[in-house]
Amino acid sequence: MAKALQNLIPVRMLLIMWMVYSIEFFFALDLGFLGVLPRSISGLIGILTSPLVHGSPQHIVSNSFPILFLGLSVFFFYPTIARWVFYTCYFMTGVMVWIFGRPFYHIGASGVIYGLAFFLMFIGLFRKDFKSLLLSITVVVLYGGLFYGILPTDSRISFESHFFGAVVGTVLAYLYRKKKY
Repeated sequence: MAKALQNLIPVRMLLIMWMVYSIEFFFALDLGFLGVLPRSISGLIGILTSPLVHGSPQHIVSNSFPILFLGLSVFFFYPTIARWVFYTCYFMTGVMVWIFGRPFYHIGASGVIYGLAFFLMFIGLFRKDFKSLLLSITVVVLYGGLFYGILPTDSRISFESHFFGAVVGTVLAYLYRKKKY
């Protein structure tokens, strides 16, 4: 029973994201101040809250399916390390954005998404087993365009979240390459 509930972590995150966005929408609030504001004491809260805050309907919709698909994939295929991978992608990306990001509020779940995607893309290359390689190829086919998101192409988009999520996911794939799933 506990394992089944553990697998629901990405589902719970998605529900919280939509609850927060609904509060923003229906009460006409701007919760952007809950994002990561680099190198400021007040911006530390964003390490915890920024993945839950979204700036528009397109923003939350574009983050919803990847959080669900990539998150559930990690929990299904790598159950013994899934919680560590998920939470490390969540928190370490925020920490790195807080340390190195540009001085504006960084919001959205894309850092977590990049972390999970890059973990899944690279774990197959590092493990070299059939299941992991097949999953890596699937993620590359579906999300290979994420490689372009780590470049600073739009000043309104936190490429730092994308970049550091990708770094965290890749490092985790390397660190967990020999861990039993």
